Amino acid sequence: MVRGRGIAVLKASVVVPVYNAGAYIDRCAPSLTGQSIGPDAYEVIYVDDGSTDDSAQRLARLAARFPHVRVHAQENSGWPGKPRNVGIRMARGAYVHFVDQDDELAPDALERLYALAARNRSDIVFGKAHGEMQGPGNIFRFTRERCSVRDTELFETLTPHKMFRRAFLLEHGIEFPEGRVRLEDQLFLARAYPLAKTVSILGDHPVYHWQRRGDGGNNSSRPPSPEDYYGHLRNVVRAVKERSEPGEVQDRMLRRNYRVEILRPVTEPRVLQRTGRQLERHFRIVRDLAREEFPPGVAAGLPGVAGLRAHLLEQGNLDGLVALGRRAGAVRLHVEVGAARWRGGRLTLPLRVWLVHGDGSPVSLVRRPGGGFLLDPGMLADIPGQDAWEIQDPFAYAHGEVLVKDPRRTLYWYPETDLRPRLEDLGEDRCHVVLAADTVIDPLTLAGGGPLDPGRYELWMDVQSLGLGRRPRVTLPERARRAGHPGRRAARLAVVGTPPRMVVAAWNGPGGQLQLRVAPPRKTSLRRTVLIGAAADERLHTPARAVFRRLPPAARARLRRSLRPDE
Repeated sequence: MVRGRGIAVLKASVVVPVYNAGAYIDRCAPSLTGQSIGPDAYEVIYVDDGSTDDSAQRLARLAARFPHVRVHAQENSGWPGKPRNVGIRMARGAYVHFVDQDDELAPDALERLYALAARNRSDIVFGKAHGEMQGPGNIFRFTRERCSVRDTELFETLTPHKMFRRAFLLEHGIEFPEGRVRLEDQLFLARAYPLAKTVSILGDHPVYHWQRRGDGGNNSSRPPSPEDYYGHLRNVVRAVKERSEPGEVQDRMLRRNYRVEILRPVTEPRVLQRTGRQLERHFRIVRDLAREEFPPGVAAGLPGVAGLRAHLLEQGNLDGLVALGRRAGAVRLHVEVGAARWRGGRLTLPLRVWLVHGDGSPVSLVRRPGGGFLLDPGMLADIPGQDAWEIQDPFAYAHGEVLVKDPRRTLYWYPETDLRPRLEDLGEDRCHVVLAADTVIDPLTLAGGGPLDPGRYELWMDVQSLGLGRRPRVTLPERARRAGHPGRRAARLAVVGTPPRMVVAAWNGPGGQLQLRVAPPRKTSLRRTVLIGAAADERLHTPARAVFRRLPPAARARLRRSLRPDE
């Protein structure tokens, strides 16, 4: 406990709204009741929102067993908002952490999050999340002690499964909307983010595990109408504007909603899947909302193709959006892989990437005689009334990174890489944006400063260029896998750490994807360590392979067994 105004105050309160959770209560409870921060430092508050199954009995058993578990029952309100608000008011902790009834916390989640919060007097703290319902987010690339909406894209994460300083919520009257309100999580964070002076992000340790229920119980049972959905989005936008001053920071906060929710119906695949009145209905609703609620600077700050979509939307050019959707849908990311090498137990992977059309030709820019650039005319073909589109800054929002994915936990790690954009000439008046860097993967430090757990990992890329985002696997083309491409030499062993663990990098994933296999650390003989080191060292590989081929078959088989990683 901590002391506040002479009375004991808990460090944290975990608030869990419950409705017909059934067996998920018992499945997820151990992660909440056994936190390493200690039972005297926190509490778990279950708010039962009128469950009609056996949830009440399960919760009663938990409260009887664990003194730091409290249960509150109420009439059904129909949505998680009211139960969470009740939990905020009931909480005795300095910080409140929201957890859904299906999900789990890491054993040391509260301890780590509270330590980060206490160091910085943070208003909001959130940690790395993982699971089938969570994709990669580079906001968790590393830990940030102190940040805010003024310097960090906080609106890229709009789920409420975070830790909030309770006094901050009460002081500003920040609550969840109650009843059946769509985008209630976004509205809550739209009220909180602009007012938070200090936000801390725990990026180097996963603390929240999203579970996908087999019965679909953590998904909305009925999709909303577009009028209903975008009516609630209007409230989100207004909440941001009410709590911030017009200008660049406000525009950046709103840009995520514009890019994701507003442009979604007029972006492939949806703009190509819907037709007739259904397409026109979505188009009309998002166009009206964009023109009525979003300041001009929001769309003006969108890069490349995204900016063109916003222009066509606000000009009412639905045919142009459909045509652009066909063109953009064929664009893919070309990944050029250089020779991968192990050096000092770290894998270096040279990469160059750029956007290409369906026929493999680069998505280009046209240099204007007086300076500046125009978008590739091939992207504008068949778009009514749009013969040219100026690219103000070809490097705006252009970035890329390599993702090392643990498929067992759907957990992403970010190796040392910085794909920097540059312009490369294509001849005549054409050029294109290329992102290039050497990615360095250190198996001993990649997992938040610590070693990767034993297992198999997949390498992906996440790239934004000219307003288009692509997330391909890191692969070699089939012809390169068959031929003597230098990238094939990534299929090597390395020995890292003490005691040593073996790491294999090989192009044996789907479509020739680069994968890492990490063996458990183990005691090994000096002979085995030397053999593995020779196999892993680029300088020794060729002569070692020549010697290997001269060995008798039985000796080669024994040597292969000694080099095989243990899993």
